[in-house]
Amino acid sequence: MKNTNLVRNYYVLPCCLLLLNLCVELVSYKAKMIDDVFLRTLAIMGMVLVGGSLVGFVLAPAIAGVVGALHRGSRQSGGGAGEIFFLVVLGAVVFWLYYRIYIVGPASVLPAPWRNPPLHR
Repeated sequence: MKNTNLVRNYYVLPCCLLLLNLCVELVSYKAKMIDDVFLRTLAIMGMVLVGGSLVGFVLAPAIAGVVGALHRGSRQSGGGAGEIFFLVVLGAVVFWLYYRIYIVGPASVLPAPWRNPPLHR
C-alpha cells in the first residue's frame, strides 16, 4: 500500500499536473484569436479559472478514478511488470503530448475544426 502511494505522489500526480499545463497551453493558443491584448489576457484568465474549477471539482475525481482503475488493473493482471508497463505508457503519452504541443505546435493535437485560422497580417 505504501508503494502505491509513493508511485501516485511522485509519478502519477506530476504527470497529471503536466497534462493540466498542456491544457493551459491550448487555452493560450485559442486565445490568440483575440487581437486586443487586454481582452486576450482577461479571456485567458477566465478560461483558466473556469476550466481549473471544472477540472478540480468535476473532472479530477473522474480522472483519478480512471487512472487508479487502470493502474490497479495493470498491477493485478500483470503484477510488477504490469505496473511498470502502465507507468512507462503514462510517461510516454505525456512526453508525446509535450513534444507535439511545444515542438510541432498546439494545432497538431487539436481536431481540424478547433484549430485557429491562419493569420493574415
